[in-house]
Amino acid sequence: MKKHILIFALLFSASLSFGQDSSEDLFTENLINEFNLSDSEDVIDANGFDYTTMDAGTNTKYSEFGSGFFMNKFIMVSSKKLGGLAKVDKNTNEGFKNLFCLDMKEDGSLKLPLLFSRIINTKGNEGQISFSPDEKTMYFTRASLDNSLVYKLYKVTLEEDSHGNWINQELLDVNGEGYSIENPYVNKTGDKLYFSSNMPGGMGGYDLYVSNIKTDGSIESPINLGNKINTENDDKYPTLSLDGEHLYFSSKGHRNLGGFDIFKSKVTKNGYRSPRNLGNTINTEYDEVAYFMASKNKGYLSSNKSVGKGSYDIYRFSFNEVSQSIQGKVLDFETQIPLPNTLVILLDEEGEEIGRQITDENATYTFDVDPFEKYTIKTNKDGFEDATIAFSSDKGNDDNIYQKNLELDATEAVIVEVEDKLMITVENIYFDYAKWSIKQESLISLNKILAVLDENPEMKIEINAHTDNRGDDNYNLDLSTKRAASAKKYLIEKGIDTSRLISNGYGETKPLVDCKSKCTETEYQSNRRIEFIILD
Repeated sequence: MKKHILIFALLFSASLSFGQDSSEDLFTENLINEFNLSDSEDVIDANGFDYTTMDAGTNTKYSEFGSGFFMNKFIMVSSKKLGGLAKVDKNTNEGFKNLFCLDMKEDGSLKLPLLFSRIINTKGNEGQISFSPDEKTMYFTRASLDNSLVYKLYKVTLEEDSHGNWINQELLDVNGEGYSIENPYVNKTGDKLYFSSNMPGGMGGYDLYVSNIKTDGSIESPINLGNKINTENDDKYPTLSLDGEHLYFSSKGHRNLGGFDIFKSKVTKNGYRSPRNLGNTINTEYDEVAYFMASKNKGYLSSNKSVGKGSYDIYRFSFNEVSQSIQGKVLDFETQIPLPNTLVILLDEEGEEIGRQITDENATYTFDVDPFEKYTIKTNKDGFEDATIAFSSDKGNDDNIYQKNLELDATEAVIVEVEDKLMITVENIYFDYAKWSIKQESLISLNKILAVLDENPEMKIEINAHTDNRGDDNYNLDLSTKRAASAKKYLIEKGIDTSRLISNGYGETKPLVDCKSKCTETEYQSNRRIEFIILD
């Protein structure tokens, strides 16, 4: 395991450098080959993510942590000492933490920090802060001078028409003796507050909690996020994606590279999915914490990895979306004949529909999928049993294409009575446009007729073909006659005696729906049909 940690550190360091030459690329490749990293079950690779990280440009020899955004500025917590008489926290051997705000350059790097608020900053340790969507309510944590490691959660409001005058400071009821509350984060809709705490009753260490925010800004009793998210080790620093669909957090538990790793979990109506490590393009054997999204694929995090300037440094990151898809054909199980015009539906793990499509003439389908997700594929086609197929995108490779053919079981033909006539009912028989050659998929339907005739050797049938009312009357009559004859010919070729079969073409003279010139496409399709009538 130690050799793996060494390689991860080297690979991560290499990812931070600019203009890496080919000899460095070769060195990295040789390291991977030598230690067989891709084959080891203990190794967490890119895991379906492709991150690039760079120094944010504001780091010092002291600790710097990100804390989200306010008024289009980045908020930072830093332990750098202010003034010659600044005190040192005996628990960290650094200065007491203060809050700063920084402008962001176009490339994401940060400008010189300015003190965030002389009202909020005190002589003790300030923790992270988070704001309501209108940025008029702030939730923040602060430690006392007596115990710089235990933080309490506060709420404060911004005075109207003021320039940063925070008033009505309130210690929230969720606080208690003997435990700390840290890393507050308000969701984008402003109705939930996430935080970490080592309060009694958790899974162990620090756990993640969420509280509903009341209309007056106070919060309800916290709810533990449960054992899919929390572990017996520390789980901290909750944030959400910009669309609120994913929870990001740092954990010393789960499957990680060492220290705190950043994880991602899908937020669903039923809770949270099992989290996924963001992989070794962003996580290292050191601690990665305080992950904040600034846009769809850019943001900031903090890490104490050895290449930094101080204990914790802030890094800007960007990542590429890993593109994956699942594709294949829909086939008849017995004959392997392709099945066009099949409805295929893709559902996520919660059963929510992601997409649907009708297979084309080649019976193919394709859907975009995300790495390491569980899906369900459902199919529906007239004449076949509905199918439900489970699928997992179990690879992290970029541009990976999963091949999966879907095989459907055909239903059996049914004998029914319609207007005092017995009929063998199957799904419609398809022909190419203006032609009488039977499409391959319809051979499956004719095989069902064949099975009924084989089971009833005395049975005789009449094969009647019909068209819709578009086109010339005589042409339609001739076309339907040829189509009925094609069906008859197929059955004879399969061993049915010609004396048991009669074929007729009726053109447009016997529509099921007499819609004349105002037919819908569905009505046209109903009128284009072949009927199999059982003769006495």
